[in-house]
Amino acid sequence: MASCELPLARAAAPASSRRIPAWTLALPPVAALGVFFLHPLALVLWQSVSPSGGGHGFSAYTEVFTQAAFRDALRNTVLIAAGATAGALLLGFALALVIAFVPFPGGKAIGRFVDVFLSFPSFLITLALLFVYGTAGMANGVWTGVTGAASGPFDFLHTPWGVLLAEITYFTPFVMRPLLGAFSQLDTAQLDVAASLGARAPRIVRQVILPEALPALAAGGSLVLVMCLNEFGIVLFTGAKGVTTLPVLVYGKAVLEGDWTGACVVAVVNVALSLALYGLYRTITTRMEGARRARA
Repeated sequence: MASCELPLARAAAPASSRRIPAWTLALPPVAALGVFFLHPLALVLWQSVSPSGGGHGFSAYTEVFTQAAFRDALRNTVLIAAGATAGALLLGFALALVIAFVPFPGGKAIGRFVDVFLSFPSFLITLALLFVYGTAGMANGVWTGVTGAASGPFDFLHTPWGVLLAEITYFTPFVMRPLLGAFSQLDTAQLDVAASLGARAPRIVRQVILPEALPALAAGGSLVLVMCLNEFGIVLFTGAKGVTTLPVLVYGKAVLEGDWTGACVVAVVNVALSLALYGLYRTITTRMEGARRARA
């Protein structure tokens, strides 16, 4: 037996010695990440501490932070992102409930359309709203045609409310998608038992469906919040006067003013804000998952 096993062991030895180390497989994606993401980010960070006058320091941060335009942009960014996220969560939860639990013709087709909607660019939704509610849109056209007035009453798309409506319209499907996935895994027997015990629809939603949907709501809401913080196309295409967000301020400083250092400072603040919110999301979801496992 030993004479038969020895050649096999010798034959297997060269194959194991030629095996590629596992860490080398990670080199291509790490290199691509470094070249296409980390390196440009490092350049932006370096430029933010390299004022045009020469030298290095945080004087550019002090200058930008003291500007009223930056404070207004920061406030607008946070308020619009928070409002759009809250609106998308409420509307997305309501629509996902109807699609998942209220049988009606075409429900499955609408659920599949949500997936298609996610691929639409944000400016396309804004243009659609302009065609409907713009100054020369269909709604104002119908109003002037019926009443004979010189202009219609709908003139809110160029205000913060118009930006808020456009972002809620565009980002609601990003909340609906994880909710529909969570609802598809929900045991409908729990709903039947609750209904047989006399619980009405609002109580079933509050005590049975909502606890199961909280992780999906947290995932969808955090995604929408981060995307709203970095949204540029919707604000630009609505043409909202006096509504400047951090991404729009980066564009204005870099392209219109030629202040690359100031633009990099605002970009770093925007990235830091997004990373902070992502860290908060991870903390909340980890605690929620731990509490859920403890209950189970």
